[in-house]
Amino acid sequence: MSEIRGTAGYGANAAALAQQYESLRFEDVHREVLHLFPAAPARVLDIGAGSGRDAAALAARGHRVVAVEPTAQLRAEGMRRHAELPIEWIDDHLPGLHRTLKLGTRHDLVLLTAVWMHLDAAERAAAMQALAGLVAEGGQVAMSLRHGPVPEGRRMFEVSAEETAELAGRHGLLPRFLAQREDMLGRADVRWSFLVLQRPA
Repeated sequence: MSEIRGTAGYGANAAALAQQYESLRFEDVHREVLHLFPAAPARVLDIGAGSGRDAAALAARGHRVVAVEPTAQLRAEGMRRHAELPIEWIDDHLPGLHRTLKLGTRHDLVLLTAVWMHLDAAERAAAMQALAGLVAEGGQVAMSLRHGPVPEGRRMFEVSAEETAELAGRHGLLPRFLAQREDMLGRADVRWSFLVLQRPA
């Protein structure tokens, strides 16, 4: 299905990718935006949860965490690595997030870490509409946007914070915070934007 084209190349390399993800500390990955995250216990949705690094860190802090991961092999890695934590894992994918929306839960924090660039323009428009339906009043969406060349075998698109914020505004989500930073894996040609959107209370 076209909806999960962005996962190409991830399943076959799940173990290595999980090791790479887990080598980075949650506190370091989200250092610019951690001060904006809600106090526990909050309802947190981690979309594209990968190995579960962020979901696990948030669950350990007392949040109620739902982890959405479309790649079966990565989801299995996450469930195995963090089996001791009360994370609810869901097999679902952007842009529709149909199974997640069916749960009928609005979340205080929706996290998309290194996910948005896998969606083309039409998919990003549909995905933002879905995200807006998952954010509680006063809730936030925290996203990291990758800028740089596309690795071989991956499906990625150039995304900007400006376009993303404009798209969010159409669905009642307002920009709250923006920061930029170098790549944590040391790739000189890759940089990141960290964007936080908020639904007014």
